[in-house]
Amino acid sequence: MDQLPNSDTTGLAWYCARTQPKHEHIAARNLKSRLDLKVFNPRLKIERTTRRGIVRLVEPLFPGYLFVRCVLAVDAEPIRHTFGVSSFVHFGSAVPVVPDSVISDLQQCFDDEEAVTAQDPLRVGTEVTIAEGSFLGSGGIVVRLMPAKQRVQILLEVLGRTTLTEVDRRSLVLDRTSYAEIMPGLAVAAA
Repeated sequence: MDQLPNSDTTGLAWYCARTQPKHEHIAARNLKSRLDLKVFNPRLKIERTTRRGIVRLVEPLFPGYLFVRCVLAVDAEPIRHTFGVSSFVHFGSAVPVVPDSVISDLQQCFDDEEAVTAQDPLRVGTEVTIAEGSFLGSGGIVVRLMPAKQRVQILLEVLGRTTLTEVDRRSLVLDRTSYAEIMPGLAVAAA
């Protein structure tokens, strides 16, 4: 795209910028430090159980995107040429303004400087897969949480029979997890 699409360029507004893959934090830092622009890049602290055990990650809420407050007519080219930024989100020839109310609602849930710790989505009834040990790859359903021991009771299908089994919490991988499940406060704020 040689030419940046036109949009409402009359004043300061929030826009959504597309970043290079896995470069959200780099693009945000460069836009802040080099262009002195206000950037909003909400992030989550997440614990994931893998075959290696629990891995703690910081992930962007919107992978591949961040919000930048600028005057599009003045700042578009410098932003587009900032390391980590790919382009602006656009529809045809228009770069839409992200309403201030949307950004302020998100800012109520997320601090721009610190990643928000996501809640543990493991609950009774959650479908899980065992990620280590002799039952590696077996699926089950959580029946009881035992936080003091970091253990979980699950119903496990073994040799055609359903068996109640107690396993280490860290050995489980959740089968279906969405951001709405781990950040219920965000879902409520959006409603």
